[in-house]
Amino acid sequence: MADDLPLTSRSLPIALLRAREKVMGPIRALLVDAGVTEQQWRVLRVLNEEGPQEPTHIAERACLLLPSLTRILQTLEHKNLILRRRHPQDGRRQIVEISDAGVQIIHANLAVSVEQAKRVRSQLGPDKHEMLLDLLNELNDLES
Repeated sequence: MADDLPLTSRSLPIALLRAREKVMGPIRALLVDAGVTEQQWRVLRVLNEEGPQEPTHIAERACLLLPSLTRILQTLEHKNLILRRRHPQDGRRQIVEISDAGVQIIHANLAVSVEQAKRVRSQLGPDKHEMLLDLLNELNDLES
């Protein structure tokens, strides 16, 4: 059975984790200084890009499980980085939006994040970068 296992250098899960660390490592320091976690940053980015929305959609777009998102939203609300209100047509649902303070965190840190993305793109080359994004999106779209 062990002979069937690929070497760790050719293991997709391990390669994805290594790549994630390569990309996220430099951004982590930025986020620590900003006082937000990676998950909180993703939620703020989604809300900033897509506007107010329901938690289920935020969880999907930010790659988070709904129970985790619930805790993250509580923390972000406590930090005054988001606002929550009842859905206008269904009081059982809620709408979440980024606050002015949340937008300020995005704007204050976006340049460094964009610079990191440009560095990766430059090191890979634009064609490989686009191919990598296409392949990762295709992998994401595969049926489980």
